[in-house]
Amino acid sequence: MLKWDKVGISNLAGEIALIFGLIMWIATIPRIRRKFFELFFYTHYLYILFIVFFIFHVGITYACLMLPSFYLFLVDRYIRFLQSRHQVRLVSARVLPCEAIELNFSKDHGLTYNPTSVMFINIPSISKLQWHPFTVTSNSNLEPEKLSVVIKSGGTWTQNLYKILSNDSAIDRLSVSVEGPYGPASTDFLRTYSSLSMIDLILPISSIPYDISNLELQIEAYITKDKEPQSNSHVHLQTKWFKPNPTDVPIYAILGPNSWLWHGAIISSSFIIFLIIIGIIGRYYIFPIDHNSNAIFSFPLRSFLHMLIICGSIAMVASAVVLLNKKYNAKEAKKIQNLEVSTPTVSPSSIIYNVDRELESLPCQSLIQATNVHYGVRPDLRQILFEVKGSSVNVLASGPKKMRQEVANICSSNLAENLHFESISFSW
Repeated sequence: MLKWDKVGISNLAGEIALIFGLIMWIATIPRIRRKFFELFFYTHYLYILFIVFFIFHVGITYACLMLPSFYLFLVDRYIRFLQSRHQVRLVSARVLPCEAIELNFSKDHGLTYNPTSVMFINIPSISKLQWHPFTVTSNSNLEPEKLSVVIKSGGTWTQNLYKILSNDSAIDRLSVSVEGPYGPASTDFLRTYSSLSMIDLILPISSIPYDISNLELQIEAYITKDKEPQSNSHVHLQTKWFKPNPTDVPIYAILGPNSWLWHGAIISSSFIIFLIIIGIIGRYYIFPIDHNSNAIFSFPLRSFLHMLIICGSIAMVASAVVLLNKKYNAKEAKKIQNLEVSTPTVSPSSIIYNVDRELESLPCQSLIQATNVHYGVRPDLRQILFEVKGSSVNVLASGPKKMRQEVANICSSNLAENLHFESISFSW
């Protein structure tokens, strides 16, 4: 069990890698992952040691079987690391009575993303190491200058954030770093009466009223847990504006508008550089000394050398590409800062959203009129879908698996040929 030969399989390295892998696997059990997210998060950093000792265990030759996926992961991880070094511009926050928060960030016009994309957020004042994923709720086409996420207070980290922002004292600035946005992920959402305040988030945050008279919007809200409105229904949403800081930057695509092209360039060129460097070292340094006898340059040493050159090649090329795009990103950031001159800052008239509600009374009243609330009953999905008129109707279902399957069965039946089903799952 303690065998670690210079040639061949290293038993000890494999056992160490197995221990790290088992610890990570145990932390991913759903009950542990959801109840002890911090434990799951910190434990997952062991993947670095797992990979290193796995390569020591099997040698670099056999480790090349996983090289394509591992190489792509290294490229993505290093680019994310470069992006996370910046403090992003947090414009404002809306605090909801259902213990949820909407964070509104400034973003580059060139940054586009798909609906339900996810973004990792780090707030050093709460935890310097924890990064939490949240679903992006804004639309890059409708809001080219803003990116929004909604955070429901649940665990320790989100509860601390809610306490900071729900405090009546004015907050000038909140340091935030982000990674992303990327693909969809979130947690299950249980709706109560107070959660109806989420409807206010349909409209982007602004001091100028929005005209939604041309928007044919009808909201049917089913509150199954409550039989009648709760007594705290008079609590209003709060809006907090943050002062801009010269060091903060908007959220942008770190590789510029043609990120897919730059990604391809980084992957191909860094791999070619790796092959050239490792070939030169092997031919003109290792072989003259060792003559492939493995007496001096053992398998573990060769594996370490390969890992070092791979990481160095990726870091060198990715850093160069980021620097090439830094000028473009700085120019876009300056444009956004000039546009934000008219953005409201923290003031007595804008801290409490109830005061601003007079400016937005028209759209908010329209949203209220468009909402029909049902208490203590569940929706009749079949009746709702069959009553929808139109030659081609898109049906989007998001929620529990059983509900999504029921909607899919209705849309695929012969009685509803005009319905086209699509689903999004927010469970992780």
